[in-house]
Amino acid sequence: MFLELKNTAIGYKTPLIKGVETSLDLGDICLLIGNNGVGKTTLIKSILHQISTLKGEIILGDKNIKNLSNKQIAEQIAVVFSKAPIPSNFTMIDLISLGKYIHYPYYFELNSADKEEVDEIIENLNLRQYRNFSLNQLSDGNLQKAFIGRALAQNSPMIILDEPTTHLDEENKIIILKLLRKLAKNQNKCILFSSHDWRLSKEFADKMWFIHNEKLEAGITEDILLKHDELLNPQLFHIDKEFIPPHIFAPSLEKEMLYSFLQKNFSKNLSAYKFEWKGTFWLISNHNFQQNCDSFADISRLIKNLH
Repeated sequence: MFLELKNTAIGYKTPLIKGVETSLDLGDICLLIGNNGVGKTTLIKSILHQISTLKGEIILGDKNIKNLSNKQIAEQIAVVFSKAPIPSNFTMIDLISLGKYIHYPYYFELNSADKEEVDEIIENLNLRQYRNFSLNQLSDGNLQKAFIGRALAQNSPMIILDEPTTHLDEENKIIILKLLRKLAKNQNKCILFSSHDWRLSKEFADKMWFIHNEKLEAGITEDILLKHDELLNPQLFHIDKEFIPPHIFAPSLEKEMLYSFLQKNFSKNLSAYKFEWKGTFWLISNHNFQQNCDSFADISRLIKNLH
């Protein structure tokens, strides 16, 4: 295994994650998920040895991470954090080329092969028209892609990305995730990336690390998701104490939309009613009436007439 965590406790003074036993190999692409504050970024910083583990070991390429220098770790792992300082007076091509200098002194001139690789990365990220733009001229999304490009240029066997699709629209999210999967499979790289956008990200990740209840659960992405209804089913937030929802029988998306619509518009007890999604319309009923509604506007008029 390329990366191993052995009975590891992650945190600062007290553990955020305990008893971590997991590993990743070259060619793996793993999605890291969990709510804010559970320790995703702390876990990444521990793997990079930016903070020390509270217990256990992290093994990188058969060596304990504690015995590796920062340069040795950087040669093995390229990293992209969601918030990174922007180098002043750099163009986009300068930033991406910077990834090459983990292998050279700062004064070294990149050779033609290096420059061709940088150009290929720019092309793959769909950034060609921005190659000579100042970083301050780039949108948040293109700046994020440029930082990812720097990590790709580093050519390390592992890439870790903390929320790499932040600021990106759907098209660019897919570009990034497809590129990460291609790197994992075609160039035998180990990819670990965190994301809140897991519904899209799961299409590209073979494995999942799910942090919850101070534990890290690891496995095949689909196995982890099927064990946890809270990941698959949208949460229905109750923000109005006077609103009591009806009984809703519908697929999760339609149920979520109806719940949202009713709670925003009706601060009242609707528990006597049953709403059933019939594919193209809602069937609303209680003990003494039944009616079809084709839209939320129809539902709104019905409830107002009933109350």
